[in-house]
Amino acid sequence: MSAYAYQLLRHRAIPNLDRLEVYLEHGGFKAFRKAVTEMKPAEVITEVRNAGLRGRGGAGFPTGVKWSFLPNTLWPHYVVANADESEPGTFKDREILEGNPFQFLEGLMIACYAVQANLAYVYLRGEYWQQNQELLKRIGELEQAGYLGDHLFGSDFALRIRTHLGAGAYICGEETALLESLEGRLGQPRLRPPFPATYGLFGKPTVVNNVETLANLPGIIEHGAVWFRSFGTDKSPGVKIFSLSGRVNRPGNYELPLGTTFRELIFNHGGGIPDGRTIKAILPAGASSAIIPATEKALDTPMDYESLMALNSALGSASVIVVDDTVNMAWLVHKTVHFFKHESCGKCTPCREGTYWMEQITRRIVHGEASENDVELLNSVASQMQGKCLCALGEFSIMAVLSGLQHFKSDFFASMRS
Repeated sequence: MSAYAYQLLRHRAIPNLDRLEVYLEHGGFKAFRKAVTEMKPAEVITEVRNAGLRGRGGAGFPTGVKWSFLPNTLWPHYVVANADESEPGTFKDREILEGNPFQFLEGLMIACYAVQANLAYVYLRGEYWQQNQELLKRIGELEQAGYLGDHLFGSDFALRIRTHLGAGAYICGEETALLESLEGRLGQPRLRPPFPATYGLFGKPTVVNNVETLANLPGIIEHGAVWFRSFGTDKSPGVKIFSLSGRVNRPGNYELPLGTTFRELIFNHGGGIPDGRTIKAILPAGASSAIIPATEKALDTPMDYESLMALNSALGSASVIVVDDTVNMAWLVHKTVHFFKHESCGKCTPCREGTYWMEQITRRIVHGEASENDVELLNSVASQMQGKCLCALGEFSIMAVLSGLQHFKSDFFASMRS
């Protein structure tokens, strides 16, 4: 690996980094101490803004800008770490939580200081109960060591961290549904505005950041914005964990600078395609992304937030799923639609009804029970959902449908004849 490797996955190079004494030996909590003792909260926000760190949970919104939206006229402030990692094909946050938990916690603590939040929550996916137990142990160790509590480093700043397990609902990855769940209600999205920055957890200003986003913060505060910008691209700075899966020889998490091409990820790091098959398509952001035909141009496209837009797709959480020429795309689209139909919270009609009918139609297609009119009906249902759903889940549910029909319509007709 090159010099940029293992900023976030440092545990791969440093054994036992999940132990506090080992993390401290390798510079752990120097950045948090620096922030609290040498910097004003506004200076921390400015440094993160200058670094250009963008949210690693999917939306890619500038982190420092998001923090700056919190008003200083309404208190208390809260920070919530989104560890509800439920996107099919995404498994990066889990590795950070298991192998490098203290860097994540340090980043969470830096975010709390920046927005002057004295209480933070880590909302974990319901299936992550083991990770939750281990995280609670780490938080207890930090309290005993004096890194959490009152008057940190002799200052007036106090901080405590709590964890909360969800119930295995994909929808709670959406930040307002997450907040509803955290407050003890059904995990359903809120109507916005107001946004969490002004009306979040318990009706107070709240920042919600992804695990990987927070894990980037110690390096930014310790080494500075210029150092962070030495990786990645001008508009998408830094490194990113790409969760590579599907038809590749070496699936796994790969930490690379933003702007690395699909070709490098799949062939140099992922070892290429099993049995020498041909790549047919790429899903760059798991089930929620538009399908990209694997042309030479697409393979040489940089994986960053801007370049993927040129392919009418999105980087999202960078859960890259590779599809080879053995896969019928109608079958793949049916699988994605089935997932979103199952995970729809049912609050808004376009998503609730649309995902149901898309699943019915794609089921008929892949089982050879459809007519040619069903293909056009599928396109009509998906198109009518576009731009009409309460949250992103409904919009995500049509991405594979519309792009699959656009680029691989012959597969849908082939399924009907099989």
